[in-house]
Amino acid sequence: MTRRGRLIVLEGPDKSGKSTHAALLMDALRRRGLKTLHTREPGGTSFAEAVREILLDPRNKVHPLSELLLYEAARAQHTQELLLPALRGGKTIVCERYTLATLAYQGFGRGLPLPLVRRLNAAATSGLRADLTLVLDIPDARFLDRATTRKLDRLELESRRFRLTVARAYRRLARTEPRTVLIDADRPKAAVHEEILERVLNVVSRKETL
Repeated sequence: MTRRGRLIVLEGPDKSGKSTHAALLMDALRRRGLKTLHTREPGGTSFAEAVREILLDPRNKVHPLSELLLYEAARAQHTQELLLPALRGGKTIVCERYTLATLAYQGFGRGLPLPLVRRLNAAATSGLRADLTLVLDIPDARFLDRATTRKLDRLELESRRFRLTVARAYRRLARTEPRTVLIDADRPKAAVHEEILERVLNVVSRKETL
């Protein structure tokens, strides 16, 4: 029997610290001798990264349904080409965003029907679900007071109302979705990392085989 890997997802709105804590988590897992993979959505494969460029290019005007379908196309490729093989190989995957992001952005943010988003999520992932999803939560005031010193992508240029809707959707989903935990990210970085690592190690230590 092959030891099944684990899919750990870091979620949350912009400026919540996903990339920072993904890097810290990867370092901690590697120091413990675990086989790991760090990836992101949309992205992770050459095809999915190309779709990411289309989705985030501020020059593109994308219909909400087209946006959803592009995200799911990238996810299907990512799942088949990268995630499933890595899990079969026993790797612990740390992924920045996954299906919860689609519910928050395209479901609540764009107003697309949640049952439709869920069906497409299930199809694109072949039913694969995260073993643990950690939603990094920051106060609305900090979220809205975003820095503008760098060039923003298409979604980052959305209205304050849209981004606030997404942030609040994440909080709601964290309370209702299985295997999902809300993390207070408005604390010192070390404290947030300690909680993330503890929760992840509890999941990784579970015995399960394919």
